[in-house]
Amino acid sequence: MKRLFVVFCLGVTLAMPVLAEAPDDPLAWLGRIAAASKQLNYSGTFIYQAGQQLETSRIAHLVDATGEYERLEVLDGSPREVIRANGAVRCVLPEQKTVIIDEPDGRRAFPAKIPVSYAGLAQNYRIRKGETARVAGYESQLIVLDPRDELRYGHMLWAERQSGLLLKARMVNERGEIIEQFTFSEVRIGDIDREALSPRYRKDESWHLVDTRGNAVSPQEAGWVLKDVLPGFTLGAVFKRSLGEGRGEVVHMVLSDGLATISVFVEPMGTQEPPGTFSPARAGAINIYKRPLNGHLVTALGEVPLRAVQRASEAVEAAAR
Repeated sequence: MKRLFVVFCLGVTLAMPVLAEAPDDPLAWLGRIAAASKQLNYSGTFIYQAGQQLETSRIAHLVDATGEYERLEVLDGSPREVIRANGAVRCVLPEQKTVIIDEPDGRRAFPAKIPVSYAGLAQNYRIRKGETARVAGYESQLIVLDPRDELRYGHMLWAERQSGLLLKARMVNERGEIIEQFTFSEVRIGDIDREALSPRYRKDESWHLVDTRGNAVSPQEAGWVLKDVLPGFTLGAVFKRSLGEGRGEVVHMVLSDGLATISVFVEPMGTQEPPGTFSPARAGAINIYKRPLNGHLVTALGEVPLRAVQRASEAVEAAAR
């Protein structure tokens, strides 16, 4: 799931304060939330919950004249550290002595859940203001995004009223049940200690460097097409990545509605797939659907209902030659 870490990217001109009077328009609130996660300096600890899974992480985020920087450290289980510097992402796995150079896949990480181009979200979600509440010691405004169809989940966002920084984010299904939730337990907004951005682990020649980035290609070069793109979703990017000598390559297509993201992978299938390969699966908040196609394995996954990843997987077909 290391590919599920997501990249932030920011221009220096965005490094302006976002403190302003709280707006009444819920769409304007989304703009404040999107800007705050990128323009503010902050540090704190948040808890991720999905089903029985609980995970605590520490985050530090800094913007200055040279760009945007972030360090995230997972405090539970196997140690992991994600270092972001402008457009570059490095995932550090100290137990494996491995550094993974990753690429964006469209999924947005807390607290940067809302894209800069947020206006189009109203096409797929009904957006409204909810009640105010206290989160991590701050007064917050609840913004609710109700999905307009069954291909995406609903979202509840609690933003700090003065700055707009997202303090709590909850994703819910059609019955209002929690799929996943992020909550700051403590957060400091404003000046942060630069030392908090320093990598924790020292690396030497015994560490491995793994570059998982693919080559961006046009949809016409993918060799595969989506005969019916899901309503409200657009094909945002296509990548190709080698699987190693003699093993072919995997094609990665990224679909997004601006908030929800579906990744579709097409790769050569082995001669004997393990039992259960083609059964729907779930990992935390992510649904997964696989199917065979012309000697290839098509895998669709994303934080969307199972029906959405199934439709995305079944929409793939070989491109006409």
